[in-house]
Amino acid sequence: MSERRVPTQPKRQANRQISRTKSKKVWGTTKIAIATIIAAFFALMFLTPIVLTITNSFMSSSEISANYGSIFATTDTGGKVYISEKVNLKFIPDMVSFSQYITVLFKSPEYLLKFWNSVILVGPIVVFQLLIASLASYGFARYSGKIRSIVFFLYVILMLMPYQVTLVPNYLVADELGILDTYWAIILPGIFSPFAVFLLTKFMKRIPFSVIEAAQIDGAGEFQIYRRICMPLCKGALCSAAILVFIDYWNMVEQPLILLSDAEKHPLSVFLSKINAGEIGLAFAVATIYMVPSLFIFLYGEEYLVDGITYQGGIKG
Repeated sequence: MSERRVPTQPKRQANRQISRTKSKKVWGTTKIAIATIIAAFFALMFLTPIVLTITNSFMSSSEISANYGSIFATTDTGGKVYISEKVNLKFIPDMVSFSQYITVLFKSPEYLLKFWNSVILVGPIVVFQLLIASLASYGFARYSGKIRSIVFFLYVILMLMPYQVTLVPNYLVADELGILDTYWAIILPGIFSPFAVFLLTKFMKRIPFSVIEAAQIDGAGEFQIYRRICMPLCKGALCSAAILVFIDYWNMVEQPLILLSDAEKHPLSVFLSKINAGEIGLAFAVATIYMVPSLFIFLYGEEYLVDGITYQGGIKG
């Protein structure tokens, strides 16, 4: 009889190590698959309302009423109707119709007027808030002291307060300045908002001092250091702040309702909530147009947004 060979101790340990490695790989792959499925599920849930809004904007009014009429139906007194039927959520229209967009863009200039009101309000806020915030952040990042710390602490406190807390003081100040019921009542508080200052200050403080010191040795002044050193290195943070500020003020509702009594000056974000039940088809089209700037800005600046949040400062090779 032949003798059965018994594996030596090193071989047994090697086999166990290989088995453990395979088990870890299988478990790691399983965890990634489960996490991907969960993330895909939540992504689908979040994207469903956006997809429904866009696809339904290409439906005719009769098709929208047939599918969603029970939701938006009202009684003679203006009350809501009890929904006893199932709502038919349709992602693909029976027949693509551009009638809603034709009405919004050509037959009803009121919608475009509200859209341009939003642009007039948000555009200056984003541009000048970043300009002022970059200058203030450079001062906070370059200099230190008790006064600087106290002022920056006040900035942080103001940033933590919700806008509803400062709404009454803003109203009183706007009334005293005589700018109530004008665009300036919204633009001026937005320009001096502390959020961008806080974000850019934290970013500028991560820039290595050796870079600034080298520029000073070469004879660069403060403005040259700000323009040629800090601003190029803070490109990601500036884009991140611009995206966040734009989305914040593009969706504002409370400020125009309180500070602008003239409905003709209200932005589209306020007007969307006032579209009555008989124009629900137009509401889908207007909501789609309203989402386009935010979607394009986010998709275009997504890389800058991530880079501005995660970048630790310094010079990229």
